[in-house]
Amino acid sequence: MTPVSRSNVQDVTIGIDIGSTAVKAVAADADGRVTARVRIPHELRVPAPGRLEHDADAAWRRGPLAALERLGAVPDVRAVAVAAMVPSLAAVDPAGAPITPGLLYGDERGRAPGDPGERAQPLPALGEAEQFLRWTAAAAPGAAGYWPAPAVANHALAGQAVIDVATAATSFPLFDGTGWDAAACAERGATVEQMPRVQTIGSAAGRVRGNGPVLAVGAIDALCEQLVAGADREGDVLVLCGTTLIVWTTVGEHRQVPGLWTIPHTEPHKSKIGGASNAGGLFLGWVDRVVAQADPAAAEPRRVPVFSPYIRGERTPFHDPDRRAVLDALDLTHDAAALRRAAYEASGFVVRQLIELSGAPVARIVASGGGTLDRSWMQAIADATGRPVEVSEVAEGAALGAAFLGRIAAGLETTIADGARWARTGETVEPNSAWTEPVADRYRRFLELGSRRSGALPPAAF
Repeated sequence: MTPVSRSNVQDVTIGIDIGSTAVKAVAADADGRVTARVRIPHELRVPAPGRLEHDADAAWRRGPLAALERLGAVPDVRAVAVAAMVPSLAAVDPAGAPITPGLLYGDERGRAPGDPGERAQPLPALGEAEQFLRWTAAAAPGAAGYWPAPAVANHALAGQAVIDVATAATSFPLFDGTGWDAAACAERGATVEQMPRVQTIGSAAGRVRGNGPVLAVGAIDALCEQLVAGADREGDVLVLCGTTLIVWTTVGEHRQVPGLWTIPHTEPHKSKIGGASNAGGLFLGWVDRVVAQADPAAAEPRRVPVFSPYIRGERTPFHDPDRRAVLDALDLTHDAAALRRAAYEASGFVVRQLIELSGAPVARIVASGGGTLDRSWMQAIADATGRPVEVSEVAEGAALGAAFLGRIAAGLETTIADGARWARTGETVEPNSAWTEPVADRYRRFLELGSRRSGALPPAAF
């Protein structure tokens, strides 16, 4: 939580990322060098197996305010921008303070009545937001507003309940691409006036604290991370290692793949194929809490069980909230090191599976997000895919990308494509040849475990 040493630079912008377990904020100079950083933890609440929520007042309102306060001594701040996950929603009072739980992606309150699980969706989170609104409006009828996390944060920072177009688009059919649909909102218990204002990514929305830096309109966290990761060429794979594991493969055309999501790339005429998985920090954090401490590297390469890591269902490629975890072939000779290695491998296997299902040739793998600080995780991804993993220099990629959007709002940049110049590799993690053969065998068993519940989803050749 302590800021790093600050340099006396000009044209600094601040990016704030509302994550699942913490608010992360960075101050960055014109070259994308982080001059200060803070982390404000908050609780990720799981009140029931199918629910996932925040104390929205703590995480979405007070967290960003505390982060900005901790960065208050940074000189020459030109703009501030907020990134956040999608979807999210809470009801707020006239002062903009949340009065209901902050619902998060994958919460069962985002399922349509009678829907046993997620549909294989063409866009991330499509359909959840409308059900979040239905539940929240029923829980707090007549609330002053129904806002996602960035709207709550932006209002706290600058009195502006504003979100970006990409975040709003995940609320379809509530948002039709041009504005809030009055009939769709009304059918779910809300009015257009209760919804946040929508502006273009990187536009100026107001002033922080009335007369402070420009408040820039940020974007979805994954989009912000992509802006500064540099994984923009065809065949580049971006692995976002956060509470949610997200894998995007850059391709030169738009095409749909069963079970995966396809979304536009920020580079013209390119798309990204992949999706989000629950086999990220949410799963690994659970393992860390229940398995004794041990070094996964100490495990014997051929003596590791196989984890199917779906303790909370799975998003892509199965879209099955009722899927559950399996630990296969466990015996009395396995110790904590072997179980921890199995957990990391399972996350790496999901990365490989999503890459293979995309059917795209792989040029390189770039990893970003807070999980990149966990070397065991990075090593497992390299071993599972058989490829080097280029680890981004700045772990707070979403916050860094938001800081770049702040530069656009302040008139210091003209295009989001220039965010790629901020991309830097901190280290490259190479596969360990001693693990190659046993990991390949366990990957085959991992796929078999998955197919028992879902039916065959044969991957393409890697």
